[in-house]
Amino acid sequence: MHLLSVFSLRNRALIALVTIVVAVFGGVALTNLKQELIPSVQFPQVAIVSAYPGATPEVVSNDVSTKIEQAIQVVPNLESTSATSSTGQSVVSASFDYGSNLASAEDKIQTAVNALSLPDTVQTQIVTGSFDDLPVLQLAVTASGNQEQLVDRLNATAVPDLEKLDGVRQADVFGNPGRRIVITPDEDELAARGLTTQSISDALDDNGTLIPGGTITQDGTTLSVQTGQRIASLDDIRGLPLTASSGSGSSGSSAGGSSTGGAATDSGSAAGAPGSTGTATGSAGSGDGTAGGTAAGQGQTGATGTGTTATGGAGGSTASTPTSLGDVATVQIEESPSTSISRVDGKTALTIAITKTQEANTVDVSETVKAALPGIEAKVTGDPQFTVVFDQAPYIQQSIDSLAEEGLLGLGFAVVVILVFLLSWRSTLVTAISIPTSVLLAAIGMQAAGYTLNIITLAALTIAIGRVVDDSIVVIENIKRHLQPGVDRGRAVLDAVREVAGAVTASTLTTVAVFLPVAFVAELVGELFRPFALTVTMALLASLFVSLTIVPVLAYWWLRAPKTHRHAAVPTTGSTETGSTETVPASSSAPVSAASGAAGPTSTGALTSADDLHDAGTSDRLRRGYLPVLRWAVGRPALVLVLALVVLGGTAAAVPFVKTNYLGDSGQNTFTVTQDLEPGTSLDEQSDAARKVERVLQDVSGVETVQTTIGSSGQSIQAAFGGGASASVQYNVTTDAGVDQTTIQSEARDRIERIDGVGEVSLSSAGGGFGGSSDIEVDVTAPTQAELQTAAEKVLTEMRGVDGTTAASSNLSAAEPYLAVRVDRTKAAERGLTETQVGGIVAAAVSPRDTGSVEIDDATLDVYIADPEPPTTIDALKSLSIPTASGEVPLTDVATVEQSDGPTTITTSSAVRTATITVTPDSTNLGQAVQNVTTAVDALDLPKGASATIGGVASSQSSAFSQLLLAVLVAILIVYVIMVATFRSLLQPILLLLSVPFAATGALLLQIVTGIPLGVASLIGLLMLVGIVVTNAIVLIDLVNQYRRRGLRVREALIEGATRRLRPILMTALATIFALLPMAVGLTGKSGFISQPLALVVIGGLVSSTLLTLVVLPALYSVVEGFRERRADRRAEREAAAEH
Repeated sequence: MHLLSVFSLRNRALIALVTIVVAVFGGVALTNLKQELIPSVQFPQVAIVSAYPGATPEVVSNDVSTKIEQAIQVVPNLESTSATSSTGQSVVSASFDYGSNLASAEDKIQTAVNALSLPDTVQTQIVTGSFDDLPVLQLAVTASGNQEQLVDRLNATAVPDLEKLDGVRQADVFGNPGRRIVITPDEDELAARGLTTQSISDALDDNGTLIPGGTITQDGTTLSVQTGQRIASLDDIRGLPLTASSGSGSSGSSAGGSSTGGAATDSGSAAGAPGSTGTATGSAGSGDGTAGGTAAGQGQTGATGTGTTATGGAGGSTASTPTSLGDVATVQIEESPSTSISRVDGKTALTIAITKTQEANTVDVSETVKAALPGIEAKVTGDPQFTVVFDQAPYIQQSIDSLAEEGLLGLGFAVVVILVFLLSWRSTLVTAISIPTSVLLAAIGMQAAGYTLNIITLAALTIAIGRVVDDSIVVIENIKRHLQPGVDRGRAVLDAVREVAGAVTASTLTTVAVFLPVAFVAELVGELFRPFALTVTMALLASLFVSLTIVPVLAYWWLRAPKTHRHAAVPTTGSTETGSTETVPASSSAPVSAASGAAGPTSTGALTSADDLHDAGTSDRLRRGYLPVLRWAVGRPALVLVLALVVLGGTAAAVPFVKTNYLGDSGQNTFTVTQDLEPGTSLDEQSDAARKVERVLQDVSGVETVQTTIGSSGQSIQAAFGGGASASVQYNVTTDAGVDQTTIQSEARDRIERIDGVGEVSLSSAGGGFGGSSDIEVDVTAPTQAELQTAAEKVLTEMRGVDGTTAASSNLSAAEPYLAVRVDRTKAAERGLTETQVGGIVAAAVSPRDTGSVEIDDATLDVYIADPEPPTTIDALKSLSIPTASGEVPLTDVATVEQSDGPTTITTSSAVRTATITVTPDSTNLGQAVQNVTTAVDALDLPKGASATIGGVASSQSSAFSQLLLAVLVAILIVYVIMVATFRSLLQPILLLLSVPFAATGALLLQIVTGIPLGVASLIGLLMLVGIVVTNAIVLIDLVNQYRRRGLRVREALIEGATRRLRPILMTALATIFALLPMAVGLTGKSGFISQPLALVVIGGLVSSTLLTLVVLPALYSVVEGFRERRADRRAEREAAAEH
């Protein structure tokens, strides 16, 4: 590596130019890096979201979720599946490994789902997502007047204008129920004209389609033939001609026929798909007609019937002239039934969710949108008010600014430390230049690698500030030692760099190597912290390059030799190749050759002159204070080692007192409140209960905005990855930036608990650690639904009393009421009906039947056929007229109608039914809460066949900790291999690695003292410590080995080497500690959830390992190497005696 220095010194002008170019390009790269909150991560999940209007969870599970879950099992690389079935909705989640090709998986899942035979009214959507798909901004829009008209105005003006802005990918309006076309038939008119509702369905199916007819070539011109025209207005629908559907008593599917042509139904599928009810009349000449046939089409499970009913002989008649749809039905556009309500600060509002393009800068997009809002707001008629209720940019900008500020403060502290030790502003300036240069080089590498500037990568750059100066410190100190009067400056610089080039390379590679295992850490932690590891690696490698190129050139220009220096020759007892004693001039700078026995590099250069040995004993304050301690440690190694074991024992004893978490609270000024009401509570009742909570939240000091969502928000990515639709109410609360989140959440919780009639309310911090749940989940399985209910209730009861938790809930904790129509198959058959046909009649009467969609005025509207007098009460449903062969009868003649209770949701994992109990831990100690929950679950006596396992954030934390601790062990192994190659010894690297456990001592104790939990960021800090503390040990032992090769005994070599290495060890350690100090104390108070625990671990570990390295390592070395020395002495004595 010293060849870089040779080249640099020979081309100093070129290096200066390169340095300027690096500064310019690095500055450009740093300012052009995209700014995001965290690295973009692709969720390794594909969600299949299906809407099945009106279906109960049981029906959704049987007819949709189970079928989809079974169908996608053939998709390659599928890890697991789960499904959540709720009223009217199914969400099936397919999980893959991180890094899987989700585009291919999505295509295969789409193919599998398309091959299924699902009920006709089911609409399925496949969703994948990443952090880029989450909204950058959410705008609440409030205005007086009709909401539907406001939506039209927003879609016509605001949405197009927003989507034209740079970086905006999509702007979606949520909170509006939408519109639909409703066709309400007049049953009397239909019957009078010999028609049924199926005739209307057929007319819609048979018209409005463009049919290609090939081509015709005439006069040299080829023309395409196209038949038909689109339905483009309500008048087009009203004008559709109707014809009798295969006779007066037919149905479109699963028809029920009779000899009189009296009863025909469209019963749909066995799942209860909507159908139509038709009645046939005989002609005036014959009241009963002839028996044209019996029911030709039977209701079939999962498929429509294919048969029809014959007409009633000559008596059956059809309309003689075409009848238009408008003659027998009303056609109008109506607002779709509301499934959700959205409010902002108590006012009904629409929400505009804005997402960015993948390459866009989050902060730039946010600023662009907010700058354009006044103009867009002015263009929308009706005087709407736009309010920003969610914005990623301020927190991102604040976090980046805070980390940058802490980094600059750390840089200043590190420079002061170097100045105190070197006592030379020239040397300090040369050394300090390596910090910004290394960071700018790393920025160029980040841009080339496609990384963004986020709190993870910026924390990496900030952490690296304390380490990138190390190599330059080593180089500059060695150069200062070689600069002597009368010695050519270029030669002195080159010799000094040559001596340490191998050393700084080895030490840097040791520090960098510890990050290699991070490349193999899986799941979310690996995806988030892999950019951290690579950013630190690039910064450290850049510092190595700077120390071997730019620093020597600057030292050549700026540093000067001392004015006076001794030139007397001093003898040193170093063995040469011939075993003779060598006298080296004090001014000599020739390095030790390989022949002289130098086995490896050092961090400050090989010991090449007697002046080195003399300087080792030079009396100064540091050495005077350290020398007695060192002599005591070397003289009483057994006692020192016993004390060291006591320290390690104390460290182990302190482990239970360490608080733990996972990724930690994101630190944003938002939190979420979730309100769960009794299942079956109507939307209006939920709205009334929500207003009570809204008023309380708005009165809490420090609350800025309260966004309320009642029911499903309609945002597919949230529904897909949030477990599907929910009847709960969710409040997204934005607070003032300076408010303490723990305090304000506690106040809000206390106030809400004093409200009556609001159900169960829970609070959680925003994000829960980057999109993952912050809750502990207990997954319960059982063979039957009844046993599952019993087991889930037992677990829930036990979880509500667990210490360290604030709330517990279950998705099976309460049943949802529904009306069960149980058909008496025998009575139905006596009347010529089947269970499926009765179900079709009931479905058609209660809910409008979806018959497709049309496009009117550039808007796609669903078309429904509604019963003119739908039942609105239980008694009305019981009295519903059911047409039979002998005339109409009430529903109660063929079925019973009663209210039953069923689960609000049905969850399955790999097609096995499960229940999930969600436990919310307090924010102080996740590890203790998980332990308490685990103990409580283990003590439960569950029904036979039932089981309960811990999941959620507990599973994520356990997996992350296991992988990172394994990464630490692998890092130690890698460092050991590097040291074996450096020292060419298997034993001495083991001695050096013994300093690693002492790093854990300071790291854990500092976490206990500060109360900062040990999380993923802390373990990354431990990983860094492995490389850092071993470097200090290498610095010490390598010089001791060189002294021994020069003939010193173990004790003398230890004393001389340790005192000689005291200054560089303390300098590099203190430079790192003071560089990290601003982050550790959280001077800015922002982004501490990543940088603060990491900095605390590194500082604590560096303090303890440095102190113990300077004391324990010499004692341990004296024991091992002293034993080997004494054994060699005895062997030499025996050989000498044998010769005599």
